[in-house]
Amino acid sequence: MRQSKRLLFQKIDKTKYAPHSKPIMVWDGECGFCKYWTTRWSKFTGTKVIYEPYQTASERFEDIDEVHFRQASRLIEPDGRVYSGPRSAYRTFTYGSKWGFLDAWYENKKWLQSLSDKAYSWVEKNRNFLFKLTKALFGSDPNEVRPFWLIYLGVILYFIYMGF
Repeated sequence: MRQSKRLLFQKIDKTKYAPHSKPIMVWDGECGFCKYWTTRWSKFTGTKVIYEPYQTASERFEDIDEVHFRQASRLIEPDGRVYSGPRSAYRTFTYGSKWGFLDAWYENKKWLQSLSDKAYSWVEKNRNFLFKLTKALFGSDPNEVRPFWLIYLGVILYFIYMGF
């Protein structure tokens, strides 16, 4: 419990109201940053994961208070297990993404768990800024990501090379 006080989100183990067929990633539908990145993740997982805002999904999970859905994303698996915060993202990647190894790392490497939980809490506090940064680096459309950061890096390297 001591760790939960330091985090902005509480980790939840299980729900009695498990989805029947596919895992559901529950996220904040009013958050542009969240919408952008869950749209990106859905490209990796295809139809293996359902993505739904907590504003509509929370009513089906009566044993999870809505405040917990507001605190962090939650992946709810068909057996009722609930993964919270960064673990929800990492666990989602196990459904058809090359990034699935991150879930095992998170579970087995305490340094990654600690770093991820702190980073997630920081991201949660800075979502508006990070959404603007995301759009500047990757473009406004999460379906057609453009690596603008490569152009920025190229310009910086050019100026360094030219001695400015």
